[in-house]
Amino acid sequence: MSEDPLEEIIIQVINGAVSTIPAYLQDIKENKDILKVENPQEFVYGIVMGMALGMGGAILSSQKEVPTTENQMKIRDMVYKHIPDIRERIFS
Repeated sequence: MSEDPLEEIIIQVINGAVSTIPAYLQDIKENKDILKVENPQEFVYGIVMGMALGMGGAILSSQKEVPTTENQMKIRDMVYKHIPDIRERIFS
């Protein structure tokens, strides 16, 4: 468990996003003619990463001060450190 409350939220968002992987993959399979996705796992990986980075950005934006570049990089680094686990959970 992390001592940083922001990182705890990021981890919760990642876990929540990862839990939707089977539903996304099924939806892509059922709607392949409409979506025209060539690699469903890579598509879902993009969704999960977007959710994690987007939520981190939303959290920063809700604070009193304007998010600094350093804060944004901190969010990115927190998410990026979980990439191996995210990819494992999607591609296994």
